[in-house]
This record gives sequence, C-alpha cells and structure tokens, in this order.
Amino acid sequence: MSAPIVLYDIPGNRPGYKCWSPNTWKVRFALNYKGLPLKSEWVEYPDIEAVYRRLGIETTDKDSDGSPLYTLPVIYDPSTQSAISDSMRIAKYLDKTYPNTPILFPAGTLALHSTFQSAWYRVQGPLWAIVACSVCSWLNERSQIFYRTTREADEGKKLEEIRGEKEWKAAEEAFGNLDKWLSANGEGKDELVMGEGVCYADLQIVSGLMWAKTTLAEDDWRRICGWHNGKWERIVNYFSKYAVVDL
Repeated sequence: MSAPIVLYDIPGNRPGYKCWSPNTWKVRFALNYKGLPLKSEWVEYPDIEAVYRRLGIETTDKDSDGSPLYTLPVIYDPSTQSAISDSMRIAKYLDKTYPNTPILFPAGTLALHSTFQSAWYRVQGPLWAIVACSVCSWLNERSQIFYRTTREADEGKKLEEIRGEKEWKAAEEAFGNLDKWLSANGEGKDELVMGEGVCYADLQIVSGLMWAKTTLAEDDWRRICGWHNGKWERIVNYFSKYAVVDL
C-alpha cells in the first residue's frame, strides 16, 4: 500500500468532533470514499501560512484587504511529491492521479460542478451565520483568537451578534432552495445531486452539514435536522461510513 496522503486540517476541541471545517471535510470525505490512506496533520490558524511556505505552495487567494489568504485544506502526496491546496483542486487531482478509485467528477460534469459550486455558496453563506459563533467556542486558544479577530473585523460586529431568528429563517430558506434542486431528481433520488452515485457536489453538501453538526449545540443541530422532512440528517447518516477521522 502506498504511503498515506497527508491532510492538513484545523483541530477543534469538542469531544468526538476534532474535524469540523467544511472545506477540510470535503477532502477527508473524498479520501475516505476513494479508499486512499490518509494521515492528518493538525495545524492552528496562525500556522497555516508556514505550511504553505514549507511545502512551496503559492496562494492565489486574497483577503479583503488584498493580502495573501492562506487556507486549508492542503494535502501532501508522498507518492508523487505533490502539495496541493483548495478542496476542488485536490479532488480533481485525486481523480486524475488515482483513476482506479471511485470518480468524483464523472465525465462531462466539470462545468456542472463549477456551476453548482457557485449555487452552493448561496446556501453556505446563510449557514455560516448560524455556525460562526459556535465554531469559535470549539477552537484551541491560538486559533480562537485568530478566528475571532479576523471574522469580527470582516463582519464589523461581535460573533455573538451575528445569529438571530432572521439568520435562522434565511438559512432555512437557503436549504429550501437546495431541497428543490435535489427534488428535481424525483422521489427516491433526491438526496444525491446526480440521483444515483456520489459526486463532488454531494461532498460539498454533506461537509456543510458536518460543519453544523460538529459545532452547534444539540438543540440547534436538531432544528436543522427537522427541516425538509429530515433530508439533511439522512444525508449525514448516508455518508457516516466515510466520516472517519484519524486522531
């Protein structure tokens, strides 16, 4: 068996939920779904830039002030000596490099996946308002300070002031639109984006749901589970066999 692929991830400290970030969850799901061995390297927020520098990765992302933005996930594949950032870029790399594993981007779907990613952001944005403060409470101290400082600067308010009933309503409406998109597949095929067979877009959805499950208070998570006839909890349960985290 080949050496494990190293996945750089941000640790949480909630018991049982060390992995929480939706972006790193996408890659963790992808590796587990493909049956590729992985090894987690846990990195606090202030140390992410050093990972990029050590691995020789250039970031093209910019922060709101125009400065370079260093984000996870990042992987390092010792089999090819490749270091890659960005969830979708990593998933495409895994499809190309390991073609004998289950494919996440079936032939002819790259344009559709790009379109779905833009549509997913209209769900992820309202969801962020729901989880933003909860995420901070489960970070280790150095990451917690970094997260609070940067997010409150972006929002112009305290994390505790971001979520209210208006934000809950917006999130439910956003998931209502997602429910309509999935339901276009027809009854019995409305929990996977392509109806049958897992694709990368499904990993985006379940990773967003794991973001909520691993950070929200149980009552808040159950509130989301109650939306749209329990569809979101069923999706999480479907992917539970791929939600393995090496500690």
